[in-house]
Amino acid sequence: MMFRLIFFAAGLFILAFGVTLTIKANLGAGAWDALNVGLTDQIGLTVGSWIFIVGILIIILNALIMRETPKVLGIITILLIGFFVDFWMLRVFQDFEMQSFAGRAGILLSGIFLIAIGVSIYLQTNFPANPIDQLMLTLHERFGLSLMAAKTIGEVAALLLALLFAGPIGLGTIIITFAIGPLIQLCNPRVHAVLGKWIAKT
Repeated sequence: MMFRLIFFAAGLFILAFGVTLTIKANLGAGAWDALNVGLTDQIGLTVGSWIFIVGILIIILNALIMRETPKVLGIITILLIGFFVDFWMLRVFQDFEMQSFAGRAGILLSGIFLIAIGVSIYLQTNFPANPIDQLMLTLHERFGLSLMAAKTIGEVAALLLALLFAGPIGLGTIIITFAIGPLIQLCNPRVHAVLGKWIAKT
C-alpha cells in the first residue's frame, strides 16, 4: 500500500508539473485548466483552489447523472492535484516567462508529455480517478456513449465555460485536446510494463 501511495502521489505531482507548463507556455491551456485560470483571473483564489472546487462540483454532477452516492474518495485526487499545481505555479514558476515562440512551444509540448506520463503513473495504482476522467466514464456508462464522444462532450463543456470566464484559449488548447488522449494511450502500456506488475506485488 505504501508503494502504491508513493506512485499515486508521484504521478499526480508529475501531472501537476505538466499542467503548469501548459499554462505557463501562454499558448492556450487545456479546456479544464483554461477554465480554472479564467476563474482565478475573474473571481480570485488560486488555480489549485479552483481545481478543487470544480472537481467537487463534477463529483456531485457524476453522482446526479448516475443517481448514486457521490464518490467522495475522488476528493483526495483533486486535493493533491490542486496542491501540487499551486506548488509549481506559486513556488517554482511564479516569475517564469518565456518570450520566444519556439521556447513556449517546447514548454507546451513538454507539459503535454508530462501530463500523459503523470496520468499513466497514477492510473497504475487503482486509486480514485480524477473527477474529470470519471465524468467521461459516467457519460459512457449512463448514456452508452463511446469514450471518445463522452470525452469530447466534457471538453466542449469546459471550453464553453472557459470562454465565458475569459480563460486562456488558443492554439495550445487545440493541440492538448487532440494530443493528450493518444499520448496517454501510447504511454500507459509502457508505464504499466515498468511499474504495473511491480506495484501489484507490493
